[in-house]
Amino acid sequence: MILFPAIDVLGGQCVRLTRGDRGQATVYNPDPVDQARHFLRQGARALHIVDLDAAFDGRSENAPVVERIVREAKKHNVFVQLGGGLRSKEAVERWLEVGVDRVVVATLALENLPLALTLCETWRERIAIALDLREGKVATRGWLVHHNFSGDNLAERDLDARNLAERDLDAHTWLAPFIEVDRRIGAVVVTDITRDGMLSGANEALTLSFARTLPCPVIASGGIASIEDLVALARTGVVEGAICGRALYEGKFSLEEALLAVAAFEETRTPDS
Repeated sequence: MILFPAIDVLGGQCVRLTRGDRGQATVYNPDPVDQARHFLRQGARALHIVDLDAAFDGRSENAPVVERIVREAKKHNVFVQLGGGLRSKEAVERWLEVGVDRVVVATLALENLPLALTLCETWRERIAIALDLREGKVATRGWLVHHNFSGDNLAERDLDARNLAERDLDAHTWLAPFIEVDRRIGAVVVTDITRDGMLSGANEALTLSFARTLPCPVIASGGIASIEDLVALARTGVVEGAICGRALYEGKFSLEEALLAVAAFEETRTPDS
């Protein structure tokens, strides 16, 4: 299982939010590049970067900072995953051409399906879809807009892009176009917003509901509080990765400790375990 230490950039600083609330931002490092170097020194094999200003406002001045993080990561051959405000073809392709290995789209996937599908067909594994859930509702635009999707049903979604008028659309059905053979997206990132930044434990059941049924990698996000949470996700054998944020910044465990614990568990696994 791949561990993704998170670097969330707001106003040029490295922060963590509570349940995605911009008004509850804690600054952990005024220099996100320095934070990236810290994770790289601890052995990070992947980074998860989010441009929060772009996610909230659709535009941002954080690009120079993000570019510097990407350059640092590439010096160490570290995989970079980037999300936040990627709502146009130009934005997605710019970052892929800069050197980001995979971009994560959410608002674009929900609000401009034709473009999202075209990008998936072009870039395939370099595109990930974010499934951000708050009490059963899918959230976009920096988690400020909550689409009227309840539970496992995506209610009253306008699907003119597919010339359909469907109601009670299942979440897996909504994801289906993105995981067809000719697209092969890189991952679905499943986030329980109510747990994000709360150190309340990962929502393993939610993640597994997708990881056990989707034919593409699933990454867990939100609430991870301990190394035990990470090992529990690794134990499932079907969760591809986990994004760690506040627990690392609050010193609940170090990235080095987490990497060692997950590696130790995976070394002891048998094919049938």
